[in-house]
Amino acid sequence: MQRRSLKAAVLGAGNIGSVVATDFAVSLPSWEVTSADLSLERAKRVSAGYGGNNLSAAALDVGRFEDLVTFLKGFDLVISALPGSVGFNAARASVEAGRNLIDVSFSPEDPFVLGDAAMEKAVVVIPDCGVAPGLSNALVGHGVSQLQSVEKIHVMVGGLPVDRSLPLGYVVTWSVEGLIDEYTRKARIIEDGASKEVEALSGVETIEFPGVGTLEAFFTDGARTLFRTVGPVREMWEKTMRYPGHVEAMRSLKELGCFDDSPVDLDGVRVIPRELTARLLEGRLRVPAAADLLAMKVDVYGRRDGAESNLSYTLLDYCDKAHGISAMARTTAFTASIVAQMVAQGEIEGKGILTPEEIGMKDVAFEDLLRRLRSRGVMIS
Repeated sequence: MQRRSLKAAVLGAGNIGSVVATDFAVSLPSWEVTSADLSLERAKRVSAGYGGNNLSAAALDVGRFEDLVTFLKGFDLVISALPGSVGFNAARASVEAGRNLIDVSFSPEDPFVLGDAAMEKAVVVIPDCGVAPGLSNALVGHGVSQLQSVEKIHVMVGGLPVDRSLPLGYVVTWSVEGLIDEYTRKARIIEDGASKEVEALSGVETIEFPGVGTLEAFFTDGARTLFRTVGPVREMWEKTMRYPGHVEAMRSLKELGCFDDSPVDLDGVRVIPRELTARLLEGRLRVPAAADLLAMKVDVYGRRDGAESNLSYTLLDYCDKAHGISAMARTTAFTASIVAQMVAQGEIEGKGILTPEEIGMKDVAFEDLLRRLRSRGVMIS
């Protein structure tokens, strides 16, 4: 009897999802991969650009929950690369369908609320599995596993254009909605051993990043699952890095109401400032030809063998101009695709919620993740 082909669904055919689908299909040619998106044309562009025979396209409206559950039951594995606003709905549907899920979406909802249902369905859900959170968490987890006690965890990450002269010193390489969330959502940090919330765009400091130069860093809400899996610690935070001047510009837009959700009347037309701002940023800052870079530094401070120890991890990655893949897409999508492949091949097992930092705490899985990233040119120092 002929064995049934295993199938994976990649939800979202944008900058990240397109690379996830292609990388997974190339890496596991025995799997049938479907790129599913609200826009069938966009999904078809992904499959057509791949050229292989194990990647197809499908139209999918993730807002129709029951239809989504039915759709996902036709697959063995789900990888979600959707905007955060709809990502959690897809995660719920994946669990309801009884399918393993690797999720890049970075939704505001707490992924641990799906833990009991995932255990009952005997599936694993790996949330926040992009670059940061995601790869950054895996590095934190590895650092924690190498120390006998942990005192401080610092994560700094920034996706930036190589050309600093672009407007706002920035180029859009992922979801604009997610970007605005980064500037508006309060950030949870640990300070002096106590958990607290601070305003986004606060805690600004100037740093020198090797190979990039002077940057400014500010608090963003990226520590997420680390509050459940790591601790107690005296200090923990994530900061986003941008070129100098960016924070002040974003603060001005925020104070002017450009990120507000409440509609305003414009000559009889109700306009939501946030949506208009997102459209303008998308139009002005998404520059396909602009070369970008991804800079990240993770520091884990603690003690080992009775002495103070600092484990530091650094990543500096650049876009792949030859294939038109941004550094943000490379580091985010490759991480998600590799972790999904490890689940597909039985190298990562479990039920319920499994966080990237817990993968980092497993030496074999962590080294395999870094090895596969190296094979794609993503180098962790």
